[in-house]
This record gives sequence, structure tokens and C-alpha cells, in this order.
Amino acid sequence: MTPTLACNHRCLHCWRAVEVPVELPRVWDSPEEIVKDVFNEHRRLISGYGGSEFMDKTRWKEAFSPKHVAISLSGEPTIYPYLPELIEEFHKNGMTTFVVTNGTLPEMVGKIKPTQLYISLNAPDERIYEKACSPLGNSWENIIRSLEILKRSCTRTAVRITLTKYVNMVDPQGYARLIELAKPDYVELKAYMHLGFSRKRLSPDNMPEHDEVLEFSGQVARELGYCIADGSRGSRVVLLSEDGGKHNIV
Repeated sequence: MTPTLACNHRCLHCWRAVEVPVELPRVWDSPEEIVKDVFNEHRRLISGYGGSEFMDKTRWKEAFSPKHVAISLSGEPTIYPYLPELIEEFHKNGMTTFVVTNGTLPEMVGKIKPTQLYISLNAPDERIYEKACSPLGNSWENIIRSLEILKRSCTRTAVRITLTKYVNMVDPQGYARLIELAKPDYVELKAYMHLGFSRKRLSPDNMPEHDEVLEFSGQVARELGYCIADGSRGSRVVLLSEDGGKHNIV
């Protein structure tokens, strides 16, 4: 789900129609309203599956009580002014929270305490950042601050890099220097996929193969002192961690 459709980035790799401006509301929905409506829409969405002869009825009934929420569907969630309260409201309902942010609003990054905090880092330096993300305003220093905040976070943390050939798939040492500021529990490097509205900005040639992602990830890992913990060839993604392990959230 997402508390806002607005975003201050215009990333080349984004599958969304980022060229279409989204105005901020004059009055924001309250966290209580959002959580209530999210549950209602979720239940409405899955209700029709009950008539399928292929449906596992036990699993279907379990799905009416979701336990996890990803605050990352569209837009930049830290723009929503009541994000800490929204996270707390989900936690009151016994759910885990997963927040993905571009790190451009460090004040909010420092306030929130989700189950897992995820920063998207899509450039090893400011020049490539301007090319890859087309930010609205000068946000590079804010991203640096957010990475430093991530290091002090009491939640599980991750840094995600979407690798786009001929755009930002360069300088693994530069990425490692930035990731070192955050010392995240995990680093996820994944290939750009030629989907949605990104097809108007990029070509299929911009998609790296899994072996290319794996090689680049290995270079970042060596510079950072991390190890490859896992990967998926089908998804063209590689996971790094400091000890090479994967650990459940307690």
C-alpha cells in the first residue's frame, strides 16, 4: 500500500508514470482512516477468489487477516506527514511493517520505526544520481544524511540498488563507500526490468543479465567486506549481508 502517490524523483527505471504530476492533498487522511480502508480494500479484493474450485479454502480464510504490510507500492511514503503514526497503527493491529524510501527526507527517516527500513540507492555519486533519478530539487546531501541515520536505526535495515546498464551500473567502489555509511543488515542488488512506463525511457538493452548482476554484486561485496547471502536467477537479484547469512525477524 502507499499513503501518497506523490514522489520527488523521476527515476528512469520506475515502472510508474512519473511524468504525470501528483498534487499533495490539502487535508491528509488520518492513519486510522488509512488502516481501516486498507483492510477493507484488501478483503474486497480477495473475496471473489472464494468461488474458485482451485482455491485452498483454509489459505483463503487466513488471507482475510493479513500480517504484513509493505508501505512501498507507489510514491514516496516519507512525504506523508503522519508516517510514524501510520506505522504504529499497523503495529497495533499485530502487523509487521516494511518501509521503502528514497532517503530524500532524512528528518522523517529518523522518526520512523518500522519492522524493516529500506533505502533505495540508485547512484554511486551525485552526477549519476541526477541522470538516473531526475530529482525535484537538490536531494543528494539528504540521501547521505539518511544513510547515516540508517546506521543508527534500531530496526532491521536494507539498502536496495536497481542496476540499469549504461546508466548507473558503474563504480562498485562508489556504491560501497556510500553503503558503508549505513552499515545495513542487507544489501539487495537487482536488475532493472523493462516494464510499465519505463519502456518509454529505456530499452531492453538496459536490463543486465543475472550473471552481470552477480559479478557487479561480488565487486560491491568485496569492497564493502560483505558476502553474498542469496540470489535468484529468475528475478536477477543478489542479496548481500555482512556474515553471509539470512536471519528471520524476531
